[in-house]
Amino acid sequence: MNPDQPLAQLENLGQSCALRATLDERLTAIATRFHIAAFRPLQREAIDSALAGHDSLVVMPTGGGKSLCYQGPATHLLGTTVVVSPLIALMEDQVDKLNRRGFSAAHINSSISVADQQELEEQFKCGDFDLVYVSPERVMTPAFMTLLAACKVTAFIIDEAHCIAQWGHDFRPDYARLGDLRKCFPAIPIQAYTATATPRVRDEIVGSLFLREPDVLVGDFDRPNLCLRVEQRMDLDRQLLDSIRAHQDQAGIIYCMRRLETEAVAGFLQLNGINALAYHAGLDPRERRQVQSDFMHFRVDVVVATIAFGMGIDRPDVRYVVHAQMPSSLEQYHQEIGRAGRDGQPAECVIFYHSNDYDTCLSLLSNRDGPRDDVTNIGPLEEALELIELYCSLPPDPSWTSCRHWALCDHFGQQIATTCQACDNCMSLQGEARQLEAAC
Repeated sequence: MNPDQPLAQLENLGQSCALRATLDERLTAIATRFHIAAFRPLQREAIDSALAGHDSLVVMPTGGGKSLCYQGPATHLLGTTVVVSPLIALMEDQVDKLNRRGFSAAHINSSISVADQQELEEQFKCGDFDLVYVSPERVMTPAFMTLLAACKVTAFIIDEAHCIAQWGHDFRPDYARLGDLRKCFPAIPIQAYTATATPRVRDEIVGSLFLREPDVLVGDFDRPNLCLRVEQRMDLDRQLLDSIRAHQDQAGIIYCMRRLETEAVAGFLQLNGINALAYHAGLDPRERRQVQSDFMHFRVDVVVATIAFGMGIDRPDVRYVVHAQMPSSLEQYHQEIGRAGRDGQPAECVIFYHSNDYDTCLSLLSNRDGPRDDVTNIGPLEEALELIELYCSLPPDPSWTSCRHWALCDHFGQQIATTCQACDNCMSLQGEARQLEAAC
């Protein structure tokens, strides 16, 4: 002991060491209960933050394991963690997985009877659940706010938090009201999670939820196992068949702009011997859940979808993601290609781009050309579309940065090497360099 060190400082040091020991013990217990051999990047920091009762914003790329960051702490806190989730199918999938592992979890939504909802609410009051999943529409109702006041809630988790942001790619008005949770329950920590958020969107999430000195944890946006390509759309039917046949008997997702296009493409693929299903927000909810279940449980390998198919898709062996047209923003694109290669193995992501895609996207998103599919305001439409069009138009050019991985990461405020071995532009330049070297 240093005799010159104040006693108060030694006491604080002792308390800090004791807290760290407790956190380490809990981390070990969480890893054991969830059968985790090693934590992925940022998981340990996010769990530490949650166990300490801090507000946080965790931006963890798709496949990074963000669910563990709040599910693990929820099993070690006295009370119930309330998870605000946007999709019934996602809630059901998460709850089923937790219950199979022996954890106590429930979802309260319109997919279950009123009598069952009432029974679950009584169990919630009694503290029977580690986690309760609920939609943003339900959580802010007066009845559910009254229920929350009667329960011991240890944390609010806002999943898919980019839906809060006007500048996000998937803004949803009901998410914008979630800041009222801080006003009504000021002592309960709020932890927000998303896979895709630019610095501007991160700031908006923090402000909208009234997070207090949050731990902001941002993962690596680069996915080097994904091969990124853009091709001119010439003969879409042939190009789609070529892409799928290049990944024979492998899982893939094809994204289309319009609902009718998903059905037309799925029908065309079926006629060509490919077991494909269409998915869009215009389908009956039961049919949508069935398509998602069939894909998640390996009963079908190809889904042709609008952007309504996305959040919560956790199939590890998706080997390709194809966009039949230009996406509406870089955020949307990054989120959707995040469904590929979640097992860390190579996967291919292709955009079939045409110069008229900009006008088509703008027309759809401005609600001038038929129904929109789960998209409202993504900020100034022209700016978002100009950025993704610039990405699609990047030519291979040795005089400036044309790497697609670099362009995506730069958009999210991260810097990586200016060349890669996993995008069409860099591979084209490397091929040209090899040819020149051979010629010399």
